[in-house]
Amino acid sequence: MINPIALHNNKLLILDQTRLPGNEVYIEVECVDILVDSINRLAIRGAPLLGIAAAYGFFIGVSEYDGNDYAGFRNKCRRIKELIESTRPTAVNLSRSLNQLLNLVDEMKGRSIQEIKDSLLNKAKSIHETDRLLCEAIGEIGNSLVPNNASILTHCNAGALATGGIGTALGVIVKAHQAGKKVHVYVDETRPLLQGARLTTWELQQHHIPMTLITDNMAASLMKRKRIDLVIVGADRIASNGDTANKIGTYSLAVLCAFHKVPLYIAAPETTFDLSIENGDQIPIEMRDGTEIIHCAGKPVAPSGTNTYSPAFDVTPNDLIQAIITEKGIIEPPFDENIKTIFNLES
Repeated sequence: MINPIALHNNKLLILDQTRLPGNEVYIEVECVDILVDSINRLAIRGAPLLGIAAAYGFFIGVSEYDGNDYAGFRNKCRRIKELIESTRPTAVNLSRSLNQLLNLVDEMKGRSIQEIKDSLLNKAKSIHETDRLLCEAIGEIGNSLVPNNASILTHCNAGALATGGIGTALGVIVKAHQAGKKVHVYVDETRPLLQGARLTTWELQQHHIPMTLITDNMAASLMKRKRIDLVIVGADRIASNGDTANKIGTYSLAVLCAFHKVPLYIAAPETTFDLSIENGDQIPIEMRDGTEIIHCAGKPVAPSGTNTYSPAFDVTPNDLIQAIITEKGIIEPPFDENIKTIFNLES
């Protein structure tokens, strides 16, 4: 079983995804600064997993407080929250988890500091277990959309390495495979950091699912030749109208899907929806260091000093999305109405 995160004796262990597929190395997170560094350099990544890591990291950070003064403890909690929250602005799961824990601190005002710490740890464990169950449900529900003998294209990595369970987009594929369906996965490499080539192929090998690695610019050729039946990707934030932020390059695939009449499915839990924003224009897009483009696998591929443009994510408009697979069911257009309906929200 792929386990990218675990807590042992109040020490967080995270699988360093920058070392995959060559080496399986775990980082021991003894303090919040190590977690922040790990998130910033993408040793741990994926929207749901970032939410889990943020919860554990919050607990580890505030555990360092050894006083009994609630005001001092609350101030420590606020600083830890702000520090972790500053790492990845696009993935909403991270900030949502931190808000849940800080709200818990506020609710427990008047209780002992140790009681609050114990409750924070239990809340972090609950966020982890909840995501595992959400992934299982998304996989089971999404399996209904996968025909037998399907050729599926996926982008970036939305599997166990990005979540607390079997994954979202890859969870659907894994469940289809476990159901006995013959599926073949085309994995695009996902430049600039090759999460598809390094991580998704590695995961699919663990599950013994047939797959073929392609470069990002080969998708159109495959679609033109009728080699792709559907595309499934994850999400980092979904607006209330269904506009979806995901790894850079997702929007390009969505345009190709629309032109070639290939259905594009988003697989994501309710925790990835941000219903406080109306559309994708309001989703903050993280900009990355341009050296990630100038270098590939640690080697320079462009002259030093080359100007770069390096957003980590792009936004796919809702009219290019066939459906969104969630743990509560499949959401189809019109998304602005049906998202509220499936999550039992008032119009």
